[in-house]
Amino acid sequence: MLELAAAAGEIELKYLDEAGFCLESPVSYSYSRVGEQKRMEQPLKKYGRRISILGLWQPGKSFNYGLAQGGFEGKSYIKIMDSEAAKAAETLAQRGLITVIVQDNGSLHKSKLVRQQWHRWQQQGLYIFFLPPYCSQMNPIESQWHQLKSHQIAGQIFDNEYDLAIAVIEGMTARSQTGGYTVERFIFNCT
Repeated sequence: MLELAAAAGEIELKYLDEAGFCLESPVSYSYSRVGEQKRMEQPLKKYGRRISILGLWQPGKSFNYGLAQGGFEGKSYIKIMDSEAAKAAETLAQRGLITVIVQDNGSLHKSKLVRQQWHRWQQQGLYIFFLPPYCSQMNPIESQWHQLKSHQIAGQIFDNEYDLAIAVIEGMTARSQTGGYTVERFIFNCT
């Protein structure tokens, strides 16, 4: 129903999800010359934390995202959602359309701190639709993460989190050019 309403121009529909990237990405396919063994150099140090990405994808239009070392916390999620709520308020004022964000039932999305924001976001024209539990495959953004991991990041080994983050940023830019949509990275204030 939501997709039909979006296609009819009755709502703005976005999909939200979080994904993670490690310093060593799995090799999905490789080849080597006959008689030679495939080799990949690995850094001596086995350390590092994952890079998490929290993205909001509006098919054919935009992909907004933020990066974090480790995982996202409630305050970071709220900052991103506040930014989306401000955009939703603009859309509501200019075009009379509400914005609906589809997401899974992750604990981050339903924490007490986050639930306290829902009413304020709704007043700005931003509504959240939760997928049924254990149905992340129903979220179309999952295919975007798969493409990013299997085409832009696959088979690479990174020395540190900075290099990994740069690869994710470059991958998101490449995906936006291929997909014909704008990409915007949310940068957190470090204070």
